[in-house]
Amino acid sequence: MQAPERIALDKMTRVLTIHWHDGRADALSYASLRGECPCSTCRRIRLQGGPIAVADDVEVVGIRPMGYGMQFVFSDGHAQGIYPWPYLDALARQAA
Repeated sequence: MQAPERIALDKMTRVLTIHWHDGRADALSYASLRGECPCSTCRRIRLQGGPIAVADDVEVVGIRPMGYGMQFVFSDGHAQGIYPWPYLDALARQAA
C-alpha cells in the first residue's frame, strides 16, 4: 500500500486526518490511535484482554515517517509503535 497523499493534525479537535490517493479522507482521534498502538508492549496487553489506559486529552506531539508507515509521539511519552499504512487504513475503516 502506498503512503497517503497528506496527513493533517488538528490540535483543537485532537484528530488526525489521512488523505489517501483515491480521494478518501479518514479521521482518527488521537486517543484511538494511542489505544491501538501496534508496539509489542501494547499488543501484548490487548492480547491478554487488558485495556490500554489512554487519557482523553492525549495529543500527538510528533510524527516520524518510516517509509512503510508512521511513528507517532504522544504527549504521554509513548513513541514505540510504528503504524504501517495498511494498519492505519484498517483502523480508519473500523472507525467509519
